[in-house]
Amino acid sequence: MRPGTQYRTIAPCRVGAEDADALRAVGWDDAAIHDALQVIAYFNYINRVAEAVGIEDEPEWAERAPGE
Repeated sequence: MRPGTQYRTIAPCRVGAEDADALRAVGWDDAAIHDALQVIAYFNYINRVAEAVGIEDEPEWAERAPGE
């Protein structure tokens, strides 16, 4: 699902049945599709809230190497 997550974030109105069909074609069931979309939506929401209220990064985040 990763390649399509960007437009699900930027233009969720573009998500349609063909996207679910493509995921089903590679073995995803409806519960997995639902769960993934819920996680994507939640992180979009919480990141927007954090940006809106000016939450700063935790200092230890800067100390971590990417991918840790």
